Amino acid sequence: MKRQKRDRFQRAYVHGYKAGVLGRSRDDCPSQEINLREYWMSGWREGRGDQWDGMTGISGIHKNPLVTA
Repeated sequence: MKRQKRDRFQRAYVHGYKAGVLGRSRDDCPSQEINLREYWMSGWREGRGDQWDGMTGISGIHKNPLVTA
């Protein structure tokens, strides 16, 4: 059975979220394509906000987009 590839925009968001939670700079966005960059930045902003709110490690597991219910 083939596995379906994840959406490129969802992957960009998740990578941006991880970068934000880790405290990386927004200048680290790997994509120059405007649409992918927009999703990456959106994830970065949310991740950065979660980092500032102390939602890192186990306390932020419920906010992590990689964890599925």
